[in-house]
Amino acid sequence: MSVGFKAGLEDVVAATSAICTVDGKAGQLRYRGYDIGDLVESASFEEVIYLLWFADLPRADALAQFTRDLSAAREVPPPVLAAMGTYPRHVHPLEALRTAVSLHAMYDPDAHDNSPEANLRKSVRLTAQTATLVAAWRRIREGKPVVAPDPARSHAANFLWMLSGAEPDAESIEAMDDVLVLHAEHELNASTFAARVAVATVSDLHSAVVAALGTLKGPRHGGANEDVLAMLQEIGTPDRAEPYVRSRLEALSRMSRADRADPKHRIPGFGHRVYKVDDPRAARLRAIGRRLAERAGVLDLAETAEATYRVMHAETSLPVNVDFFSAVIYHALGIPIDLCTSVFAVSRIPGWCAHIMEQYADNRLIRPRAEYTGPEPRSFVRLAARR
Repeated sequence: MSVGFKAGLEDVVAATSAICTVDGKAGQLRYRGYDIGDLVESASFEEVIYLLWFADLPRADALAQFTRDLSAAREVPPPVLAAMGTYPRHVHPLEALRTAVSLHAMYDPDAHDNSPEANLRKSVRLTAQTATLVAAWRRIREGKPVVAPDPARSHAANFLWMLSGAEPDAESIEAMDDVLVLHAEHELNASTFAARVAVATVSDLHSAVVAALGTLKGPRHGGANEDVLAMLQEIGTPDRAEPYVRSRLEALSRMSRADRADPKHRIPGFGHRVYKVDDPRAARLRAIGRRLAERAGVLDLAETAEATYRVMHAETSLPVNVDFFSAVIYHALGIPIDLCTSVFAVSRIPGWCAHIMEQYADNRLIRPRAEYTGPEPRSFVRLAARR
């Protein structure tokens, strides 16, 4: 039997969804029909979470109650924090988060209840507590006391507060809120698809989020923002961007196809499976990054990023993606390079939960086929007769 084959399922429609749409040719992104530019300009992260889960923007009274529910759910079960204290200090923050979320399921009262009501309660808890877990691991591995969440603060303000233990200023809070909104959802990306595959088996919400986190770790997905920051620091100054990029591109042109596909040889932050033009989130992230970098005294990093962007546009047709300028923002906010992907997870978990709940609501086991390329049918030869 011959089945249609497309490497990486490129452009294959694998699900119907009312959550998000990406127009790669036009460079447009919409959550529930709302343009991402309008949302980041006018909506808070809490409003966007509500939109993703309940299909429309909340009225003031509904938003106030929803915000209280999220704020009240930020405390992590004490055994989970205690276990994190035993993790080896060298482990990657996303590994720490993945393990903590898995352990979290053991203390969630709704862990084995897959009803819509229970999944919504679990989504609230995981969305609220993922920020707490990410911040806690930064403090733990640095030998500092964990900062307890403050229910009086917004999600963005509280996250910054827990990360540093210092009072965040208004500009940093606004920037973090924008980052959370811009990264909250992106259709059937690799981690979201992994989550939907997991719950299609009627597994539980925590298991699906763990699957998503494991998928996010790869440098072809969320891990790329760490590579961007490392690259910009290696380039060092704006005047070195052009020779650096041209050297890398020249080296790529001499490689085999297999070597070119290796993420370590690519220029991170450029290229996308869906977008044929620049990611619509990139321009906003670029502006935020430059503003924060100038204030933090690391303007050279932002200018190096902009110079690299210009050279890449002149030399290639690759669009810039969401990872490129977000790396500048994280650095300007004082977030360690290896924590970048975990911050992305804080943003993306509402989107994962939205897709998980949507998959449960109209579920069918996701079971694609493979096009067989092995040997033709052949007869079995007993061991003694084999030559």
